[in-house]
Amino acid sequence: MSGAVASAEPAVARSRALRRLDALLQGVSRLLMVVCMLALVGAALVLSYSVFARHVLKLATDWQDEAAVFLLVGATFVSAAHVQHLRGHIGIEAITTLLSPRVNRVRRWFVDILTFLFCSFFAWKSWTLFWEAYVDGQTSSSTWGPPLAIPYGLMAFGMTLLTVQLLLQVAIGACEMRGTTQHGTGGHA
Repeated sequence: MSGAVASAEPAVARSRALRRLDALLQGVSRLLMVVCMLALVGAALVLSYSVFARHVLKLATDWQDEAAVFLLVGATFVSAAHVQHLRGHIGIEAITTLLSPRVNRVRRWFVDILTFLFCSFFAWKSWTLFWEAYVDGQTSSSTWGPPLAIPYGLMAFGMTLLTVQLLLQVAIGACEMRGTTQHGTGGHA
């Protein structure tokens, strides 16, 4: 009996360390969520100003659409890690209600692994896109011509945060399943 308890301790310690890292990432993500909320408000204000300036003041507005898109891209990608932590993405729950808690945990872990692999590739490609835009000095084709490194950098940063979040979820899931296997089918959620 003591051998089973001793072998479970490292998994619990790993799980605690991973949960601390996850809590740290969540602190950063919550702070970034405030920035993302401000970016959404900023995009709404920019677009509202654009409508007012075009139709009431009869002014040309060539920067507002791109500025709003940059703000929306940043808010979308930078907030992705926090949404993943909450598992707030859209999912089909029809099958999960038919599965046992253990099988559902394995299914969720497997999906997290696949999602991690996809997001790792996406993050890597985003960083290469950012670097290329930065080094080459690429700008948009509008008359305003902002650097494309801005949205690409936001996309790369957000996808990297999402990838780290998924990696933590995969590692925590592995520790939980290892603990469940060692202690029977009950136990860790």
